[in-house]
This record gives sequence, structure tokens and C-alpha cells, in this order.
Amino acid sequence: MWRYLKRVLIGKPLKTLDEGQSHLTKFKALAMLSSDAISSVAYGPEQITTVLVTLSAAALWYSIPIAAIVLVLLLAITLSYQQIIRAYPSGGGAYVVATQNWGSNGGLFAGGSLLVDYMLTVAVSTTSGVEAITSAVPALYRFSIPIAIIIVLLIMFMNLRGMSESANFLTVPVYFFVVMIFAMIIWGIYDITTGNIHYQAPADYGTPVAGMSVVLFIRAFSAGSSSLTGVEAVSNAVPNFNKPKEKNAATTLAIMSAILAFFFIAIIFFSFFIGVVPNGRTTVLSQIALKIFGGHGLGFYLLQLSTAMILAVAANTGFSAFPILAFNMAKDKYMPHAFMDRGDRLGYSNGIISLAIGAIILILIFHGQTNNLIPLYAVGVFVPFTLSQSGMIIHWFREREGWWVGKAFINLVGAAISLSLVVFLFWQHFGNVWPYLIIMPLLLYMFHKIHTHYTKVAAQLRVAEKTKVQLHDYDGATVIVLVGNVTRVTRGAINYARSIGDYVIAMHVSFDENPGKEHKTANEFKAEYPDVRFVDIHSSYRSIAKPTLRFVDVIAKRAEARNYSTTVLVPQFIPKHPWQLALHNQTSVRLRAVLNSRENIIVASYNYHLHE
Repeated sequence: MWRYLKRVLIGKPLKTLDEGQSHLTKFKALAMLSSDAISSVAYGPEQITTVLVTLSAAALWYSIPIAAIVLVLLLAITLSYQQIIRAYPSGGGAYVVATQNWGSNGGLFAGGSLLVDYMLTVAVSTTSGVEAITSAVPALYRFSIPIAIIIVLLIMFMNLRGMSESANFLTVPVYFFVVMIFAMIIWGIYDITTGNIHYQAPADYGTPVAGMSVVLFIRAFSAGSSSLTGVEAVSNAVPNFNKPKEKNAATTLAIMSAILAFFFIAIIFFSFFIGVVPNGRTTVLSQIALKIFGGHGLGFYLLQLSTAMILAVAANTGFSAFPILAFNMAKDKYMPHAFMDRGDRLGYSNGIISLAIGAIILILIFHGQTNNLIPLYAVGVFVPFTLSQSGMIIHWFREREGWWVGKAFINLVGAAISLSLVVFLFWQHFGNVWPYLIIMPLLLYMFHKIHTHYTKVAAQLRVAEKTKVQLHDYDGATVIVLVGNVTRVTRGAINYARSIGDYVIAMHVSFDENPGKEHKTANEFKAEYPDVRFVDIHSSYRSIAKPTLRFVDVIAKRAEARNYSTTVLVPQFIPKHPWQLALHNQTSVRLRAVLNSRENIIVASYNYHLHE
């Protein structure tokens, strides 16, 4: 049943040699990796105007110079990440760059920031999409959290089916949104040139506004920079592209950034020209669409539908980048090696599932209201931006290839702006970003503990060159068979123990509840196996594990004195159907777990398979 359900949800397994078929074209990659970045125009420009309107509506003209600075940062980030793609084509983005140029701690800082940020990406994008859905259908508001969780699970299963299939699905909402925004912009320009829409700005551009300060300007800029989240996803996923990977990834990044820049400045311009003032009921994008498409026409509803769709699937950017980043960190022994395993569809399934679980936990903790996490979300992006771009400066000074001075200058501009933005976010939004100061030290501690464990394991398992391996030559073998009742399983286990052991002991644990039954078991065993020593250990506290462990320790010491090995044989029967395992106690599982704690014994299982 489980295998059938898995095939329905995920699909049939792919051969390792089929990996090339799961790679992405630029068309599919743009849909799969740009949903987070492009969808941010639905809320990024509004973040700027929301801050400015706290002073007055007249201050809204400042959104244009702020938007220009955001676009300068976008250009620097885009050029920098194109350089990263070519210099580090194995993927991993900021983590790999920071590790190579700033050392392991710099890389872990960047990697840890992005891992958390991708979880926030999924949580924020999903809940934003649900908000768009519930705005259109208010009756669904009380089901916001279940809807968000269902969306996360759907995207998870979509990604478990493989990148190519998930990209096929994502082309619809992403390109639908792109087409609708382009249509709105073209229609809006036509209305302005024909006089159907008139200039309604609360104040002309450049009008002095009393009370405007550098602090408010910086606050609006740092809030609007949330539109740049998701740009780094392409550099993390370079291995997923068709060949030539670096060229296709760099081209995809350029197209994505161009679309994002055009949409961002267009929405800021229309917002200023039309005189849109943010309010808590209707988004800035919706107000612009109402004005351009004229009332509640078809164009307005199609734009609303496309916005809800892309916000709902914007979480997929996290699902595309998180597994690759986790793979690179696991390869360096800073994350569990399970993140290096490929699933049936050649994706890194453990990374996909872990991301979904983390996002669902965030949704539950914050009750589906994750808007306050947007500044923290931005910090998680711009810290790696700063580390990667400054790391690239070190890279160019070390390599000195080609036009390296100009490239280093581009990285310097990007690093300076992104570092300033991190400072501004902590300065102006500390109440929302302070958890970063707790999360990152905990993550760094975890990464180092994992790395230390793997290092110690490797040192203990490594076979040193020119070192002769010392093998222990035992004089004999002691086998302890754990006996519950005298059954066919017991008979088979005893016979097997005799074949491998020189000295066989049967051990049974008895309880107070039914002494007659325990005597009967002992008599039955002695009658059938008179030549095998039978030991009955009494337990007054109904525990099997502790008495067994104490007895095994005693026998193991005696065996060691005689230069005998000690094997504990755990008999168990295996039901025909997996679901039947739940109908039986798991004593054998618990016994093996406790016995594995001893390094001087061998634990073996004797399986008896049932036919009904």
C-alpha cells in the first residue's frame, strides 16, 4: 500500500543515468527559480510607500529615488552573482564563495543564514499567497493555517517528483503573472499618453516635505530592499541547468533581474503618478490595477488571480535552493550526510522534506501571520550577500584574471551597499531581527559539533598506511540466545547458535505475574535441549533490557578471560505483511538497541518469516 501510494505521489524511480533528463532549460529554470524574486514586486514597492506615508502623503515622491538606489543594489548583486556562477559553477552560491575566501566560519555564517532564510521564504511566501486567497474569499480566512500547510505539502510533493516536473507546473503561475504585469504596464502607459489617466500625485517630485529625515529615508530603503530576496537562488542551483551550465545560469539570472527591475520601477512610478496611498484593506498593486483596468473588470481579476498564484508558489525557490545548499554543507561535513542522498526522482529528498517541516513549524509558531518576519527574512539574505561579494573581492585579488580590477570594484559596490543595508535593518527593525543574533550562534555551534563528530569518526576508522592491522584470534565462541517461549523461532535460533558457537547459553527473563508459566517454559526448554544451559533471570520490575544487559556483561567478561568471543542472538519472527508489525511488541528492537551500547559483544538477529 505504501509503495503504491509513493508511486502515485512521487512517480516511478529514475535511473542515475537519467540525471541529464531532469536538468532545466532556461525557460523552465526562470519559472522555477524566479518565483520568489519576481513575486516580491507584489509587496516590495508597498513596503517603501508604507514607511513614507507615516510622515505624509506628500513624502511619497521619495519612493522614486529610493527605488533607484534599490535598482543600483540589484544591478551590483546581479553582476556579482554572475561572476560567482562562472567562478564557482558547482553551486552553493554564497556558502561556497565565503568558505573559499573567508574560511569555514565565514562560509557557515553565510550557509546558516541562507538555510534559515529559505525556510522563511517558504513560510512568508505561502502565508502571503493565502492572504491573497482569503482576500478574494473571506469565508476561508479561518482556515488560513490549514490552507498554508496544504500548499507547503503540495509544493513539497511536487519537488519530490523531480525538478523537471515541478518546473512544468510552475511555468503557468509564474508566466501568467509576468504576462499580467506586462499587460498592466502597457495598458497604463497607453492610458497616460491618451489622457485616460491623469497626474494625481499628492506632491510634485522634488517638493520639500517638512519632517523628512535621513533616518526615515533609510528605513524606507531597507524595507523596500525585501524585493531583492530570492535573487541568489540561481547561483545556488547551477548544477541543475542544462549544459553549458554556467552560461545558462548567468543568462537566466540576467533575465530574472531585468524583469524584476522593470516591474519594480514601473509599480513605483504608477503608484506615484496615480497618487496611490497604502491602506490596510487594499494592496498598492491592487489599487494600481483598479485604476488602470477600470473598476472591477476582467483584467483586474486576472491580475489578482495571477498574484495569488505566484505568491503561493514563490515558496518553490526555497525548495530549489535549500537542498543544493544542504548538499554542499553535508559534503563539507557540516550537515548530516543524509542530505547528500538522492531520492527516487534524483532530487535531494531529505533536504526537500526538512525544508517543508521547518516551514510548517514556522507557520504554526506564528499562526500564519509572518509579515513581521520580513525584516528577519531580509537579514538572512543580505548577510550572505555581503559575505559573498566581499569574498569575491578577495578572489579577484588572488586570481588577478582578465578585467579583475573592474570586477572587484563591482563587488565592492555591492558589498558596501548590502553591508549598509544589514546595519540599517538592525538599526531600524531591531525588534523584528533580534532573533538572528540567537539563531546564528546556535547554528554555528551545531555545524561545528557535526563536523567534529565526522572528523573523529574518520580518524578512528581510517586505516593508516604502513600500519599492520591487528586481528584478534579467538580460541572459541560463546553464544547467548535470548528466549521468550519455546517455539519454532527458539528451535531455529538454538540450532543456528550451535552451528557457530562452542558454548551456547539460553537466557530467559521471568516476571512475578505468572510464576507457573515461567516454570513451564523452563521445563519445556530443558526437555527439548538438555545439553544447552538454560538461565532464568528474575525481574521484579517487569524490565527485560536491564537484566539482560547485566547477564550479558557477566558472561562477556568470563568469555574474554577464556579468549572467547561473545555473540548475543536475538530471535524474532517477521510477519508476512508490514502492517502486521504494529500488532506485536517490539521487544527485540529494544533489546538490540540496548545491547549495541556494549563494544565487547556481537549482536545478531535470527529471523523467522511467517507465511500467514
